[in-house]
Amino acid sequence: MTVDREALQAGWNRTRSHLDTARAHLAGLPDIDLSATLEFLEHNELGLAFNCIVDLGNDLDLPLAFWQHLDRAAREMRLYSEALHKPYLTSADLCRRHLAAASEQV
Repeated sequence: MTVDREALQAGWNRTRSHLDTARAHLAGLPDIDLSATLEFLEHNELGLAFNCIVDLGNDLDLPLAFWQHLDRAAREMRLYSEALHKPYLTSADLCRRHLAAASEQV
């Protein structure tokens, strides 16, 4: 199987952009430590960065745009299709729940 490195890099760049934009919503909030998220992003561990950002935002009243960017990142990483094969709640599931709830408030 041949890997299209340019397409792969473009996908990573799109995912990273969505994660960076979502992370920006958390920057400056009290009691939010983004150091782990930044480290994951620096090492291109996008799935771990996604999990971390979802976890940090889970109990906060964040705008719809935050969850939309996480949703786009999850779709880019195909996390929703993988979540269907896991018997426990994943960060992708949590993202979808928050996205749905925030969408209803708009």
